[in-house]
Amino acid sequence: MNFNGKNILIIGASSGIGEALARKFSANECNLILLARRKDKLEEIAGSLEAKSAKISIYKCDVSNKEGVKNVISEVKEKFGVLHLAIINSGVSSLNKFTEFDINKAEETININILGVINCLAELAPIFKNQGEGIIAGVSSLADTRGFAQSGVYCASKAAVTLLLESACIELSAFNVKVITIRPGFVKTPMTDKNNFEMPFLMSVEKAADIIAEGLRKEKRYIAFPLVMKLLVDFARVIPNFVFEYFGKRQYKGLIKG
Repeated sequence: MNFNGKNILIIGASSGIGEALARKFSANECNLILLARRKDKLEEIAGSLEAKSAKISIYKCDVSNKEGVKNVISEVKEKFGVLHLAIINSGVSSLNKFTEFDINKAEETININILGVINCLAELAPIFKNQGEGIIAGVSSLADTRGFAQSGVYCASKAAVTLLLESACIELSAFNVKVITIRPGFVKTPMTDKNNFEMPFLMSVEKAADIIAEGLRKEKRYIAFPLVMKLLVDFARVIPNFVFEYFGKRQYKGLIKG
């Protein structure tokens, strides 16, 4: 996809990967439509990009609010007509041990990471179907592969996102609509800054945005990176359960001692 002249919607654009993608796309002559819960942060981002080529519109939107998502996307559709690319990037992450379980954190993760994506897909899918063109991209994670220690709810939420996008891909392909799954490893963002463990192959958010933008330009079905991390999680997917659990227990014991 050539981004010039396109209407590009980014949901979850106030920080992290969403913000980095907005800054990346702003060099193109496109209409950037930025959604997030924090409108003040969107205003700050839009202000810093005024000198760029893109025309920027911002909307406050909480993806966990079904009616709110419906109203905002309806307003966007009415204003811009065709949506060429929609990126669903909203997500939260927090460590949550089952031995010290925080149900409120778990509910927030599910409401934003799973129900938030469903709310967005429910509104976007009919729009793109009726258009008969365009790309919907969703940000999942390489953590969608197995249940890693301290991250059970997060891993489950990202596994759900990956499968939701897979299903949407199959259905919407009949209407000339492409669905792309973005599966990053560790990217340095405010979300990962909270982690208290070693993050192998940690990548800058600017580099991640470059990889994602290039993958979207080439209309790849999956954009998974970094390569070494992808190969490791692919291996973790196929090894016997007892092997994965053995090394998982050893890692968790190290985290407790640390």
